[in-house]
Amino acid sequence: MLQILLINPNTSRDTTAMMVAIARSCVPDGIAVLRATATRGPPMIVTAEALTAAADEVVEIGLREAAGAAGIIVGAFGDPGLETLRRNLSIPVIGICEAAMLEAAAGGRRFGVATVTPELAEPIAARARDLGLAHLFTGIRLTPGDPLALTADPARLQQCLADAVAQCFDEDQAEAVVIGGGPLGQAAVGLAQSFGQPIIAPIPAAVRRLTAAMENGLG
Repeated sequence: MLQILLINPNTSRDTTAMMVAIARSCVPDGIAVLRATATRGPPMIVTAEALTAAADEVVEIGLREAAGAAGIIVGAFGDPGLETLRRNLSIPVIGICEAAMLEAAAGGRRFGVATVTPELAEPIAARARDLGLAHLFTGIRLTPGDPLALTADPARLQQCLADAVAQCFDEDQAEAVVIGGGPLGQAAVGLAQSFGQPIIAPIPAAVRRLTAAMENGLG
């Protein structure tokens, strides 16, 4: 059986379990999802400094575990360590931010991002620029309050994200909205089912992109 590895750059094992469960729900038959959780850093990455610092351990984990994997997903919205892993591995490596933005922008759609982390707004915008999507990016809408407190309250999290999504569509004229964050994965799946317009959940988007790359033999 083929195996893919999902690396959680946050140190929360509960977050890892949630993301892996989502990934397992949408992988094709015959593919197993393995997990790895960072041991250094915060339970949830909420600053640009923490995002940058996470890259080293993501690379360490990826290089150490790559021999048993047919592909790797980097599960933080900012894709820490992604390019370094790609340079050093022959298997496909996909970041959830990259995958979600590319899917959102398919066909030239204008897209926004709804998220909970104001201090990551600039790194998120930078990913859109790095991917050549700045001309389609309508911007970021943020939930109010402390990100950690919000993610600890799933019902409130989903409602606040729904409000941010509505702002992306109604005020920014986005045609698709990405839910920006690995720890927001469950809320993203719920929102994707509740809007009539395209909501991109990053973990399923990464699974789709990774399995397509595996089928095409791309590293």
